[in-house]
Amino acid sequence: MKFDAVLFDCDGVLVDSEGITNGVLRDMLEELGWKLTRQECMHLFLGKAVKDEVDLIEARTGRPLTEEWLVRFRERRNEQLLAGVQPIRHALQAVAAISDRLQGRIACCSGADRWKVEMQLAKCGLLPYFEGRIFSGHEMPRSKPAPDVYLAAMAPLGVTPARCAVVEDTVTGVTAGVRAGATVFGYSPSEADHDAPAALKAAGASMIFADLADLPALLG
Repeated sequence: MKFDAVLFDCDGVLVDSEGITNGVLRDMLEELGWKLTRQECMHLFLGKAVKDEVDLIEARTGRPLTEEWLVRFRERRNEQLLAGVQPIRHALQAVAAISDRLQGRIACCSGADRWKVEMQLAKCGLLPYFEGRIFSGHEMPRSKPAPDVYLAAMAPLGVTPARCAVVEDTVTGVTAGVRAGATVFGYSPSEADHDAPAALKAAGASMIFADLADLPALLG
């Protein structure tokens, strides 16, 4: 394999959670008076932590976004995810194959809070592959698109950025991986926004692919 380690984003790469999370966010923004379609909400917030978008939300709603609102959002989001999150198609097979080939030198690097990441991986049968190697942007000085979460994962794995592959599905995440010095593989399933592959490529992804079943071979 061309790489010594593979670092995976979580939402949209390993677990099919982004539609659920954005549905809750869209509903709660409408309650504040900001009406968005689901597609508009995905376009604005995909790959970003809601806590980092407070200024935008306050500007569009004209109302202060309180800590209580953020807590309520996370509670409603978590309830929906616990009920319905599923693994991305072929994620389990791809992760198992790559982990085996790299003797466990894989990590999950997410912009989300640790509880959400671990809950989703557990629900989807992926947690055993990543236990002890889960990195949350909430615990870093800066979240994506800064490279902090990826650099934090490389250190304990004992790998250099040049020998790391990152798997991402958003421009924010691809940017973080590129800034960390890794080779970024952009995941864009065929049912995704038709502009997504070009946007990931423009952000610096070295390759775009549509099915996780193809990833082990693409990594070389």
